[in-house]
Amino acid sequence: MVHLPEKLLNGYRNFMAGRYASETSRYRTLADDGQTPETLMIACCDSRSAPETIFDAGPGELFVVRNVANLVPPYAPDGEYHATSSALEFAVQGLKVKNIVVMGHGRCGGIKSVLGPTHEPLSPGDFIGKWMSLLGPAAEAVSGNTMMTAGERQTALERISIRFSLANLRTFPCVDILEKKGRLNLYGAWFDISTGELWAMNPVTGDFERPRLD
Repeated sequence: MVHLPEKLLNGYRNFMAGRYASETSRYRTLADDGQTPETLMIACCDSRSAPETIFDAGPGELFVVRNVANLVPPYAPDGEYHATSSALEFAVQGLKVKNIVVMGHGRCGGIKSVLGPTHEPLSPGDFIGKWMSLLGPAAEAVSGNTMMTAGERQTALERISIRFSLANLRTFPCVDILEKKGRLNLYGAWFDISTGELWAMNPVTGDFERPRLD
């Protein structure tokens, strides 16, 4: 009896014969000693923009949180369920990460949905619609700009969403305090799926620039 899709099992076989075989001691050390990643990566759950692949990260190097459109909600200790906030809390307070990177990407479906909804909600709960309403005011401002093409509006909001999430990160007391003490660094990045280009946000101007790799 097969309990997983065959494609996944084949991938696992390749993993065991390849990466795990070459990094067995590292995996065992991580199992015995626990994880100590220095960077929390908040990224989109889009299957085309996996942070571990983009940054060629090995096991234990990145603590990754992925959700629709790489959003960080504002600090809200209201007793409700908060997946992204709980992961953030653990990364900052438990793992003591030194860096937080919010990484968006081109052709984001979540961003596209909030810019110009063309379909009915996928379910009565409309969880995606509720989640993306976090960007409502920004989406309204961008979508009203008729001087931009649809593609330009999409890219603009993808990058605005990164600045939005960084601002929301600073509403969390643990993040705000540690950043002001110089013990935590916040970064923004945007990845173009089509070209493989990575753009980093200038912390002073907010502009996105291509980092020099030489």
